[in-house]
Amino acid sequence: MKVGYKQLLDAARKEIEAIAATEAIAKQGDANTVFVDLRDIRELLREGLIPGAFHAPRGMLEFWIDPESPYHKDIFASGKSFVFYCASGWRSALATQVAKRMGLAPVCHIEGGFTAWREAGGAIEKKEEKPKSA
Repeated sequence: MKVGYKQLLDAARKEIEAIAATEAIAKQGDANTVFVDLRDIRELLREGLIPGAFHAPRGMLEFWIDPESPYHKDIFASGKSFVFYCASGWRSALATQVAKRMGLAPVCHIEGGFTAWREAGGAIEKKEEKPKSA
């Protein structure tokens, strides 16, 4: 039996917390909250990101969360709250489910993602492309 993305999303949504963009906007600037942008770097360069967000490419998330991984990032052991987001809330829903299963808490995601954030009037900063090495 095939399990498609819709079934995966439905299952994730039953296990995770989703917050509205307006609620996420109210959390911006909270020193105990880390916004985690899961989008591809090209999306960040094209559309910008939530000011102060930590960029964690979706493909590396599990490795960056796990303290036993050689790729672990200390931010995920900070004890802070995490708000994940992507463009529309699909990748972030699945990522939130995985992060929660891995023991990262508290963690939620923005329903509707960066698109909802932008439509709700959330602040956006431009992502500058790093100069290429010579």
